Amino acid sequence: MTIETPPEQRDPRAADEGGLAAIVRWLLTAFAFFLLIPPWGFLVWFYSVKIVAEYERGVIFRLGRLVGARGPGLFVILPIVDRMVTVDLRTVTMDVPSQECITRDNVTVKVNAVIYFRVVNPEDSVTRVLDHFRATSQISQTTLRSVLGQSDLDELLSEREQINAKLQQIIDEQTEPWGVKVSTVEVKDVELPQGMQRAMARQAEAERERRAKVINAEGELQASERLAEAGRIMATEPATLQLRFLQTLSEVATEKNSTIVFPVPIDLIQMFATGLAQNGGGGGGDRPRIHVGPAPETAPRDVPREGTVS
Repeated sequence: MTIETPPEQRDPRAADEGGLAAIVRWLLTAFAFFLLIPPWGFLVWFYSVKIVAEYERGVIFRLGRLVGARGPGLFVILPIVDRMVTVDLRTVTMDVPSQECITRDNVTVKVNAVIYFRVVNPEDSVTRVLDHFRATSQISQTTLRSVLGQSDLDELLSEREQINAKLQQIIDEQTEPWGVKVSTVEVKDVELPQGMQRAMARQAEAERERRAKVINAEGELQASERLAEAGRIMATEPATLQLRFLQTLSEVATEKNSTIVFPVPIDLIQMFATGLAQNGGGGGGDRPRIHVGPAPETAPRDVPREGTVS
C-alpha cells in the first residue's frame, strides 16, 4: 500500500527558495565552509568527519532540509548547518507482547508472536514516522488481534502457516510508507483456558480410543481370515495338524518348564468313542451278559409227614 502525495505537497521547499531565506541559507553555508579552513578548522574537523558502518546509513539534514542518505564509509558534513541521523539497516527481531483475543467461535486465547523487519529506505524511516520501532510494534499488536478475531480456534491451531502469511502481508502493507520491510511474522504460543484444554484432552483421548478399537477389530478380522484359511488347509492335509502339534511341543520345551502340556487330538478321542460304541452295540464278543428278571423260586423244605417221628 503506497500513499500518494498531492503535487502541491510533494516539495514544500519550493515556495521559499527565493528571497531573504535563500540569501541567509547561502551565507550560513559559506560560513560553514569557512570554518573548515585551517588553522582554526582543525577543531571543527572532529565534528565534521563522520564514519558510517556497512550496516548503517547516515541521513543528512542541512538547515532542517533533507539532503539524502550517505554511507557506508567516511564522509564530511558541514558544521552548524548539517545534522546527521544514523539508521540501522539490519534485521530487527521484535517480540509482540501477549495479546488476549476472542476467536470467531467465541474462545478466549492469549497469543504472542515474533516479527522480523528491517529498514529498506532510511530517508522515509526518519522523515515519515517518529519511531519506526514503536510504530511497527503497535501496528503488529493491532493486526494480531484483528486477524485472530476472524479465525476459528481450529484454524489457529492447525493452519498456522496461513495465519502467519496473512499477518505478514497486512503488516508489511501498513509499514511500507515508513520504509520498513516486514519479512516474517510467526505466532509463537497459543495459551488456552484450562476448561478448553481439558475438553480438547478428552476429545483427543476419545479419538485415540476409537482408533484403537477400529485397529483391534481390523486385526481380529484379518486373524479370523487367516485362521479360516489355515483350517481349510489342515482339513485337506491332516499331516499339517501333527506338524503343528510338534511345533507347539518344541516351543514349550524351549522354556525349560518341568511340566509339558501336550494337546490331545480331538480325532483320537472320537476314534475311541466310535470303537466303544461299535463293540457295545454288536451281537458278538466275549463280554459277559447280566440277566435282569424275577428271582428264581427256591426248593421247598422238607415238611414232616403225619405219623412219622422225627
